[in-house]
Amino acid sequence: MAEQIVRDLLLDTHTVIWASHEDDMKYLGENARAALEKSDCKLYVSAVTAYEITNKYRNGKLDQYKDIAEQYSDVINVLNAEELPVTAHQAYDAGMLEWDHKDPFDRMIAAQARSEGLALVTCDKAFGAAPGVEVLW
Repeated sequence: MAEQIVRDLLLDTHTVIWASHEDDMKYLGENARAALEKSDCKLYVSAVTAYEITNKYRNGKLDQYKDIAEQYSDVINVLNAEELPVTAHQAYDAGMLEWDHKDPFDRMIAAQARSEGLALVTCDKAFGAAPGVEVLW
């Protein structure tokens, strides 16, 4: 398999969670893990991810990741990632995106990856059908 060279990456929510826990790193795809370990890759985490993690934690769906929910900014710093705010243009693009996918979190992350020219690090196969989104896993 040829090595995929990607410099700028947007981490999907599950990628942030798995990359933040040593025991869960095994869930990362080989290409994803290699890209995260490269020091020349610039990593981004969407503001949407902060909302998704804390919302799911509050609703009891991520109890085992209390540390991530309660120390979110520290987790992003440990990953050496930059927070990526959502712009009005991206919110508009997410709403108008010609993609048969209903999850609002995924639609926002897809729109951000598109507008910022970032490869999305995700195992979620649904993103493969999102127009203009490059997936790395």
